[in-house]
Amino acid sequence: MFNNIRNDLNTYKGDFTAQGFWVMMVYRFGRWRYQIKPNIIRKIFSFIYKVLYKFVQIITGIELPCEVEIGENFVIDHFGGIVISGYAKFGNNCRVRNGVVVGLKNIEEPGAPEIGNNVDIGSGAKVLGKIKIGNNVVIGANAVVIRDIPDDSIAVGVPATIKPRRNK
Repeated sequence: MFNNIRNDLNTYKGDFTAQGFWVMMVYRFGRWRYQIKPNIIRKIFSFIYKVLYKFVQIITGIELPCEVEIGENFVIDHFGGIVISGYAKFGNNCRVRNGVVVGLKNIEEPGAPEIGNNVDIGSGAKVLGKIKIGNNVVIGANAVVIRDIPDDSIAVGVPATIKPRRNK
């Protein structure tokens, strides 16, 4: 847990006041508590996690349950209005901005996006349903993504139009 928090602090360039970092600390604590073997002690830590989770959710406006699978260097850029489903998966080097929703398309289909490495999700974007987002993808601000996106692509618009990324 402490190595992960140290790495998260490095990801946030040492800014321990960043609200995204606070969310990541609570997330790491929530994941860590599953390793505790005596069930009664785990229940105590689970209660502490639930209190911290609700507190950080109220203060930051970010909902990141510990069930989400997150790779290295995950950054929450700007706070507020971020909701991520516990079914979601993120690869390494992903960035999420304010107003983003990553979650279920509808309640009857429990399943959330699986997001690859080096994915940048713009402000207000909605990524919904059991879909796969490839590596090196940029999702534009306010885009609504409800289908798979291949590697090295850009998704913009409502519903999102997928275009290949141009190499520099």
